[in-house]
Amino acid sequence: QVQLVESGGGLVQPGGSLRLSCAASGIMFSIYPAGWYRQAPGKQRELVAGIISGGSANIADSVKGRFTISQDNAKNMLYLQMNSLKPEDTAVYYCYVDRPLTRYWGQGTQVTVSS
Repeated sequence: QVQLVESGGGLVQPGGSLRLSCAASGIMFSIYPAGWYRQAPGKQRELVAGIISGGSANIADSVKGRFTISQDNAKNMLYLQMNSLKPEDTAVYYCYVDRPLTRYWGQGTQVTVSS
Protein backbone atom coordinates (compact mmCIF):
# COMPACT_ATOMS: atom_id res chain seq x y z
CA GLN A 1 0.00 0.00 0.00
CA VAL A 2 1.41 3.36 -1.04
CA GLN A 3 1.33 6.17 1.49
CA LEU A 4 2.71 9.69 1.20
CA VAL A 5 2.89 11.95 4.24
CA GLU A 6 3.82 15.63 3.93
CA SER A 7 5.14 17.81 6.72
CA GLY A 8 6.80 21.16 7.21
CA GLY A 9 4.03 23.57 6.33
CA GLY A 10 3.06 26.52 8.46
CA LEU A 11 2.77 30.25 8.73
CA VAL A 12 5.71 32.32 7.52
CA GLN A 13 6.27 36.00 6.83
CA PRO A 14 6.92 37.24 3.30
CA GLY A 15 10.56 36.73 2.41
CA GLY A 16 10.85 33.76 4.73
CA SER A 17 11.66 30.12 4.05
CA LEU A 18 10.14 26.73 4.65
CA ARG A 19 11.17 23.21 3.78
CA LEU A 20 8.45 20.72 3.01
CA SER A 21 9.11 17.02 3.41
CA CYS A 22 7.29 14.03 1.98
CA ALA A 23 7.83 10.57 3.41
CA ALA A 24 6.89 7.60 1.25
CA SER A 25 6.06 4.03 2.12
CA GLY A 26 5.24 1.27 -0.34
CA ILE A 27 7.00 3.03 -3.21
CA MET A 28 10.49 4.31 -3.96
CA PHE A 29 11.10 7.92 -4.97
CA SER A 30 14.34 6.80 -6.59
CA ILE A 31 12.47 4.76 -9.21
CA TYR A 32 9.40 6.80 -10.12
CA PRO A 33 8.76 10.43 -11.08
CA ALA A 34 7.58 12.52 -8.16
CA GLY A 35 7.06 16.11 -7.17
CA TRP A 36 4.89 18.78 -5.65
CA TYR A 37 1.65 20.48 -6.60
CA ARG A 38 -0.16 23.25 -4.81
CA GLN A 39 -3.72 24.46 -4.67
CA ALA A 40 -4.75 27.90 -3.52
CA PRO A 41 -8.36 28.68 -2.51
CA GLY A 42 -10.57 28.99 -5.57
CA LYS A 43 -7.81 27.93 -7.95
CA GLN A 44 -6.86 24.77 -9.77
CA ARG A 45 -4.11 22.53 -8.52
CA GLU A 46 -0.85 23.49 -10.24
CA LEU A 47 2.51 21.81 -10.63
CA VAL A 48 5.24 23.43 -8.57
CA ALA A 49 8.17 21.10 -9.17
CA GLY A 50 8.79 17.59 -10.45
CA ILE A 51 11.78 15.29 -10.43
CA ILE A 52 12.52 12.10 -12.34
CA SER A 53 14.95 9.29 -11.65
CA GLY A 54 18.42 10.59 -12.26
CA GLY A 55 17.60 13.88 -10.61
CA SER A 56 16.39 15.94 -13.56
CA ALA A 57 13.97 18.55 -12.23
CA ASN A 58 11.19 20.67 -13.69
CA ILE A 59 10.34 23.87 -11.82
CA ALA A 60 7.34 26.11 -12.47
CA ASP A 61 8.23 29.56 -13.78
CA SER A 62 6.37 31.19 -10.89
CA VAL A 63 8.79 29.70 -8.35
CA LYS A 64 11.95 29.28 -10.39
CA GLY A 65 14.97 30.65 -8.56
CA ARG A 66 13.14 30.49 -5.21
CA PHE A 67 12.10 26.83 -4.82
CA THR A 68 14.28 23.74 -5.08
CA ILE A 69 13.17 20.13 -5.24
CA SER A 70 15.38 17.33 -3.99
CA GLN A 71 15.21 13.78 -2.78
CA ASP A 72 17.08 11.58 -0.33
CA ASN A 73 17.00 8.07 -1.71
CA ALA A 74 18.50 6.52 1.42
CA LYS A 75 15.63 7.92 3.50
CA ASN A 76 13.04 7.67 0.70
CA MET A 77 12.16 11.31 1.24
CA LEU A 78 11.19 14.13 -1.11
CA TYR A 79 11.78 17.77 -0.22
CA LEU A 80 10.73 21.19 -1.41
CA GLN A 81 12.92 24.03 -0.20
CA MET A 82 11.00 27.28 -0.49
CA ASN A 83 12.85 30.58 -0.15
CA SER A 84 11.80 34.20 -0.60
CA LEU A 85 8.20 33.24 -0.02
CA LYS A 86 5.45 35.52 -1.24
CA PRO A 87 1.79 35.84 -0.20
CA GLU A 88 0.81 34.32 -3.54
CA ASP A 89 2.62 31.13 -2.53
CA THR A 90 -0.10 30.53 0.05
CA ALA A 91 -1.70 27.18 -0.74
CA VAL A 92 -2.03 23.58 0.28
CA TYR A 93 1.01 21.73 -1.01
CA TYR A 94 0.71 18.10 -2.08
CA CYS A 95 3.43 15.65 -2.94
CA TYR A 96 2.80 13.00 -5.56
CA VAL A 97 4.50 9.99 -7.11
CA ASP A 98 3.69 8.39 -10.45
CA ARG A 99 3.54 4.74 -11.21
CA PRO A 100 2.45 3.74 -14.72
CA LEU A 101 -1.30 4.53 -14.95
CA THR A 102 -1.53 5.60 -11.29
CA ARG A 103 -0.67 8.80 -9.43
CA TYR A 104 -0.52 8.73 -5.67
CA TRP A 105 -1.09 11.83 -3.54
CA GLY A 106 -0.31 12.86 -0.02
CA GLN A 107 -2.89 14.52 2.20
CA GLY A 108 -1.38 17.98 1.78
CA THR A 109 0.24 20.52 4.06
CA GLN A 110 -0.87 24.13 4.42
CA VAL A 111 1.58 26.93 3.69
CA THR A 112 0.48 30.43 4.59
CA VAL A 113 2.62 33.43 3.75
CA SER A 114 1.44 36.50 5.60
CA SER A 115 2.68 39.33 7.76
